[in-house]
Amino acid sequence: MRKLSDKRSILAKIALIATLLAMLAAAAWYAASAWIEIPGPPMPEAGYVAMGFGVVFSLLIGFGLMALLFYSSRRGYDEPPHVEDDRD
Repeated sequence: MRKLSDKRSILAKIALIATLLAMLAAAAWYAASAWIEIPGPPMPEAGYVAMGFGVVFSLLIGFGLMALLFYSSRRGYDEPPHVEDDRD
């Protein structure tokens, strides 16, 4: 009985992965076809440079904020305050 449930589990995982890959392929195909049909003049080199700087800056900000998050979590800054009672 256990072997049957293991087979179903494996088949369910394969079906899920195949479905997700098919959805990813469809989204990539749609994005590529929409990108080709954009009207207007091509982007100048300065636009690509600005976009590159924007991507790098966004990644640096994201990495920095995640580093601060991990730092504060490991140092205990995210813990609730503990009130010590000295009335004894």
